[in-house]
Parts: sequence; structure tokens; C-alpha cells
Amino acid sequence: MDKDFSEIIEYLDKKFSSIDEKFAGIDGKFSNIDEKFSKIDQKLIELDEGMKDIREMMVTKEEFNDLQTSVDAYAKKADTYFQEMVMLAHKVDRHEKWFQQIADKIGIKLEY
Repeated sequence: MDKDFSEIIEYLDKKFSSIDEKFAGIDGKFSNIDEKFSKIDQKLIELDEGMKDIREMMVTKEEFNDLQTSVDAYAKKADTYFQEMVMLAHKVDRHEKWFQQIADKIGIKLEY
């Protein structure tokens, strides 16, 4: 009977040894996966640090609104200035026409 138990023990020992080997292989794979995750974590940390720099350079909504308000104010002033220049040009044209009419009545020839 001892022999029967020794055969069973030897058989089970081989089975458990093969299972131990499989688990050792799986443990090795998990070690590789852990290394890959740590590399990914490091890359994410570097990416996050880069994003902080970008976030610091980005314009906030308030800053953008201030800039937009400034541009709108400048555009309004420029539009008003251009309208005034058109009106002034018409005024100058009208004065030149009057000067020409006066010169014609007086008999003076105006040269430009």
C-alpha cells in the first residue's frame, strides 16, 4: 500500500510542479506588465507636466473677453476716423469747387 501512495504522491507532485511552473511563467508576465504600466505612468506624468506648461500659456475666457473688447473699441474708433476722413474729403472737394467758381467769376485762372 505504501507503494501505491508513493506513486500517487509522485504523480501529484509532478502535476503540482507543472502548475508551479505555469504560475511562475504567469508571474513573469505580470512582472513585464507591471514594468509596462510603470513606463506608461511615467509618460503620463511627463505629459501632465507638459500640459501644465500649455495651460499656463493658454488664455483664459476673461483675458480673451478683455482682448475682444479692446479690439472692438479700436475697430469702432477706426470706423469713426474713416467716416470723418470721408466727410473731410467731401468738404475739401466742396471748397475746391467753390474756389474754382469764385476764380471763374473774378477771372483768375487757378493752377494745381
